[in-house]
Amino acid sequence: AGGRVPVGPKEAYEAFADKGAELCRKPLLKVFHQAVYAGIYIGFGGMLSLVIGGGLADVSQNNPTIQSFVFAALFPVNLLIIILTGGVLFTGVSAIVPAAVFEKKAHWSHIPKLLAISWIGNLIGGVIFALLVSYCDMNLGATAELAKHTIRKKCSKTFLKTLIKGIGCNWLVCMAVFLSGQAQDMAGKMVGIWFPISCFVAIGFEHVPANMFVLTMGLLAGSEETVLDALWKNMVPTTLGNFVAGFIF
Repeated sequence: AGGRVPVGPKEAYEAFADKGAELCRKPLLKVFHQAVYAGIYIGFGGMLSLVIGGGLADVSQNNPTIQSFVFAALFPVNLLIIILTGGVLFTGVSAIVPAAVFEKKAHWSHIPKLLAISWIGNLIGGVIFALLVSYCDMNLGATAELAKHTIRKKCSKTFLKTLIKGIGCNWLVCMAVFLSGQAQDMAGKMVGIWFPISCFVAIGFEHVPANMFVLTMGLLAGSEETVLDALWKNMVPTTLGNFVAGFIF
């Protein structure tokens, strides 16, 4: 039972930095591979939320909170899979690699290099998964309507507002990673991940790896928004916000 006692914040932060240093020592091709399959795993959770949440469209007309709650409650399954299988997300890299640099366990040049590799890998994984489920006729009906509603909503804010929402998101995502590092058993890691992740989703913050999948689903479903809209109105400010949160907070 003693082994299940969570470690303290200091030990968790040291493990955080060690994880960043370990990532810096890995071959870039291996990091890229881990980033691609992390992007696909993001798609699993995103698709689950779109399918179940989209099916609640009629119920949520009078109470939209129901759809938001279900979407948020289901989404964290992807981060649980990613963390426990060693996947690499841009959002996590923006925190653990700078931590390794601050603790003098890695050179600063690893920051832009690994950020770029993880971002591209996450994008490829998310787009591949969106293309596959759309090819299988799974991006239709209520699922497609929710995907189009989501891209419309995510591309409707100003650059600065989306950037700030990106900061709020990765603050919570990094907290989920930190809490899962403190936990010493599977149940503890699940709880540590579920609450911060469901929190950022329900609030409406912006997570660029998740948006890589969800925005692609909206585009493939026939939204009025364009690829350029998705990039400039959402993914660019969200990327900057996610990085700021990971690097500073």
